[in-house]
Amino acid sequence: MKHLLIAVLLLVSALPVSAQSRPNILWISAEDISPDLGSYGDGYARTPNLDKLASQGVRFAKAFSVAPVCAPSRSAIITGMYATSIGSHHMRSKAVPPVGVKAFPEYLRAAGYYCTNNSKTDYNFEAPPSNTPPVTVWDESSRNAHWRNRAPGQPFFSVFNLIVTHESQIRTGPQEFAKNTTALRPEDRHDPARAVLPPYYPDTPIVRNDWARYYDLITAMDLQAADLLKQLEEDGLAENTIVFFWGDHGRGLPRAKRWLYDSGIRVPLIVRWPGQIQPGTVREDLVSLLDLAPTVLSLAGVPVPSHMQGQVFLGKGTAPPRQYVFAHRDRMDEAYDRMRAVHDGRYEYIRNFFPGRPYAQHIDYMEEMPTMREMRRVYKEHFNALSPDYGKAMTEAQQLFFRPEKPAEELYDLDSDPHEVKNLATSGAHQSELKRLRGALEQWQKETKDLGSIPEDQLREQMRPGGVWAQASRPKITTTGAESSDSVAVRMTCDTQGASIAYTTEAGDRAHWKLYSQEITLKRPVSFRAKACRLGFIDSPESVQRFD
Repeated sequence: MKHLLIAVLLLVSALPVSAQSRPNILWISAEDISPDLGSYGDGYARTPNLDKLASQGVRFAKAFSVAPVCAPSRSAIITGMYATSIGSHHMRSKAVPPVGVKAFPEYLRAAGYYCTNNSKTDYNFEAPPSNTPPVTVWDESSRNAHWRNRAPGQPFFSVFNLIVTHESQIRTGPQEFAKNTTALRPEDRHDPARAVLPPYYPDTPIVRNDWARYYDLITAMDLQAADLLKQLEEDGLAENTIVFFWGDHGRGLPRAKRWLYDSGIRVPLIVRWPGQIQPGTVREDLVSLLDLAPTVLSLAGVPVPSHMQGQVFLGKGTAPPRQYVFAHRDRMDEAYDRMRAVHDGRYEYIRNFFPGRPYAQHIDYMEEMPTMREMRRVYKEHFNALSPDYGKAMTEAQQLFFRPEKPAEELYDLDSDPHEVKNLATSGAHQSELKRLRGALEQWQKETKDLGSIPEDQLREQMRPGGVWAQASRPKITTTGAESSDSVAVRMTCDTQGASIAYTTEAGDRAHWKLYSQEITLKRPVSFRAKACRLGFIDSPESVQRFD
């Protein structure tokens, strides 16, 4: 089986990029989901459309996010770099990445792709006053963004972020939940009584209800994904479009989202590439969401920047399989902690840098989840001598999350312990695995220049001295000798290192800003506007010029 898999990988890697040199690329991303899909062997799930997509392409069995929460995870996805290397590892920290680090759609736009995002960003770099990504990143970034708005024949990279599965939707009121799941038939809904709960949750009606709701929302998301795939078919684009489906991190429930266990970082990843990937393929090699950016660039025929830390996992530029994937947890909203993890596909090692702090730190947003409140209630009852259930309300696995302190190291064998409740760090039989993974993690931290040990206020001061947001310099516009009575050739530069330049000939706030990448020729008469942008910077003042 192993040799067959290697042969399949080599065959796929040797195939040409596409019948056409520039394939379209569609991303369908889902919020806060683990691989809880039928195609991943989940008998409780009802996901016929995503299961069909998996049958038409490749399902990655061991795909992982680099962080168990959205903003740090998405900062890595959009840059192809670890959040711990570029300072975006704390939740909603508004980082300033190093010079030269860009959102990768800029490279696609420069190569002629029409890039759209519908519509979540949350990259952890957004600057005031708009608190949105620079206009250089996307041709469109709104609820109306769509590949259908591109020029005829122009290749596209389109992202659709399906938010119906976000943790906030699990706990929403009955009316809002009914609205989110209105497309579900009675037979699509999940019976809480049939739910198979992880052993670390108390088995109560409240917990079962949240679990069933989570799966109902996944089914609703499955229908939304189906609609996008249908639109692709209707437009006659399915055969020349590479479709990626992925989740940004694990399920939005306690001890999953915000935690470095598989429940928090293992994600679904499915890719359909007609004529290039054998339908029904399953790959067991390790893939990180960090790898999405370089893979998309490679598939589009765009050179992968040397600073990117991800690697290509599809097409002719496919890198050798990873030996490890890495993940991190740092400040989550108001709760500060620091953890690092390394995974080899079977064993996961977690290093807790603040073992004196409990797992179950209070986080206001997390405490809104009924399951979290129920876990605290049952724990309190378990240790309340006045309760009739004193000392018997919780199993040992259910008590783990409420330990007053964490161990400095955790080691789990996912083959025998998929829910990671048996810490093997002190097991004599597993010391070789412990030392190997510990060494791999330390080497990764050193090679990637992990910034986690720098206190956040000090790191913030380094990135933004005095708390003042830097502003990009106004672009300089020059004309070349290639002028005529009806046209003018324009070049632009900016003194801000690492800045990109956007320009438009349209007036008003809704103008479409194009990415400047080389000399442009404009037809006279024309009014011309330009501004410079950089991740973590305020946009420059506009340069405005009219050519009559």
